[in-house]
Amino acid sequence: MDLDEQMITIARRRRPDGRFEKADAAELPLADHSVHGYRAEKVFHDLADPTAALTEAHRVLTPGGRIVLLGQDWDGFFIDSDHPELTRTIVHARADTVAAPRAARRYRNLLLDNGFDGVQVEVHTGVFTDQTLLPMLTGIAHAAAAAGAITPGQAAAWIGDQARRGQTDRGFVAIPLFVAHADRR
Repeated sequence: MDLDEQMITIARRRRPDGRFEKADAAELPLADHSVHGYRAEKVFHDLADPTAALTEAHRVLTPGGRIVLLGQDWDGFFIDSDHPELTRTIVHARADTVAAPRAARRYRNLLLDNGFDGVQVEVHTGVFTDQTLLPMLTGIAHAAAAAGAITPGQAAAWIGDQARRGQTDRGFVAIPLFVAHADRR
């Protein structure tokens, strides 16, 4: 069973009266003006064409229906390190592996450009100071090395620095999460 199927199984267990399907964000299996709410969490950065997904969201929402988008900006990870230039390179190289890494900073304009009213955007920042994010930090360093932005040795040294920080209660990672909401005209 793949991850999508697992998520649908869990959702059906939690909400047996709900409808859950796997679909392309730009081709939803819903009638025009058939839903009152649309929520996409950590989705739009993975879409090559966020505008197509918003056009589809606009189509399926009833007039006055509500859209909510949540996601991070992949260039906006703030990580304390003894090597700030290397850290910037790692963060930006990882961002460049994402289809639309800066989609979250574009939420407001994307919503306005696609016929939504009353657009509001908030930013909430998650701050992590322990070892819980070490797997994510390891992943972004390996992704930067795989992309050729840094060497495997640089990745290992940076990961080692982050592991030591986590073990000595000196880690610091801040990740802004953008929340945008609007109404369909």
